[in-house]
Amino acid sequence: MTNVQTQTATTSKGITSTVSSARRFQNNAMFALIGLGTFIVLIPLFLITGQVIINGFSAMNLQFFTQSERDMSMLTGGGGVLNAIVGTIVMVGLSLALGLLIGIGTGIFLAEFAEHPLVPLVRVMSDVLTGIPAIVVGLVVYALLVSSKLVGYSGVAGGIALGFIMIPIIVRSTEEVLKLVPNSIREAGLALGLPRWKVTLSIVLPAARSGIITGAILGVSRVSGEAAPLLFTSLGNPDLVWNLLQPMGAMPLSVYNLAFKALTPAQNAQAWAGALVLMLFILGANILARTLAKQRK
Repeated sequence: MTNVQTQTATTSKGITSTVSSARRFQNNAMFALIGLGTFIVLIPLFLITGQVIINGFSAMNLQFFTQSERDMSMLTGGGGVLNAIVGTIVMVGLSLALGLLIGIGTGIFLAEFAEHPLVPLVRVMSDVLTGIPAIVVGLVVYALLVSSKLVGYSGVAGGIALGFIMIPIIVRSTEEVLKLVPNSIREAGLALGLPRWKVTLSIVLPAARSGIITGAILGVSRVSGEAAPLLFTSLGNPDLVWNLLQPMGAMPLSVYNLAFKALTPAQNAQAWAGALVLMLFILGANILARTLAKQRK
């Protein structure tokens, strides 16, 4: 017999077990530490979210979504960010097309042709591209397309820069979801006499469709808030433009310009409002991605 105090508990199967008071104390202490750590992590999130909502909600009105930055008044704030919203949608759409085209193809290569000798090299390159800072990607695109006068400052250059950032995200998500598809599905297709490429495109890829869509949405939310690469590529434009070969505005650029060049409190409030719109867009994209991921599970 030991002197350690124990507590008897009966499980759902009727098995009696003993838990020492020391172990219960350790469990409660670790649970308290985990709760404290979670609370500390959430404090910055709540502070940032609350600050953006409090300062930005008051400046949001109909004009904010229907007028461009060119219409802004120096005294009353006026105007809006329609040009930035349109520019963001256009450039993110272009980057999504580029990311899906290259990212899905690369992900299929890594998952379905793992025995190929180039797979390790491609995977390393994808991982390195994931860790490259966005501003470096912007500088590379600037050197290749803008300074060389190939396209100049334009929506095309901005979309390509965002696409380079999105590619590794889609590559990784595509590779992982394709690995989750049972091999029995591939074997069934091959047993029917289908070539391997047709099995991949017609059977394996549709089976992983929801996971690929989830990765694409996460990629969109990742690049939507990037301002650094756009400073070197799309440059920004206070007017509403649809031509991809012209300088084009974007929400991150508008928030940057309004925050650091604001001459009145009204314009500063519009910067907060732009940050709120951008935050809500990214939040919505992440919620949609999580919803699709749960449906896939």
